[in-house]
Amino acid sequence: MKIITETNLTDFDFWSGAKYFSDKLTYSELEAISEHLQEIYPDGMTDTQINDFFWFEEDFICKLIGEDLDEILERV
Repeated sequence: MKIITETNLTDFDFWSGAKYFSDKLTYSELEAISEHLQEIYPDGMTDTQINDFFWFEEDFICKLIGEDLDEILERV
């Protein structure tokens, strides 16, 4: 069975390496990323696709929001 849900990135339950990275992002950064992802993936993404994107595409995500990866990772 396929279940489709709609959720905000600010409420998404990230896991593994994606959780570490996403925890460093601000609410407004997650909102901006969400807008970009809606344009890039108009048909949506699975939970695993979202999590893998945040885990393995940190550099690309930072380019989308105009931030430096090292600066984000240094946040407390």
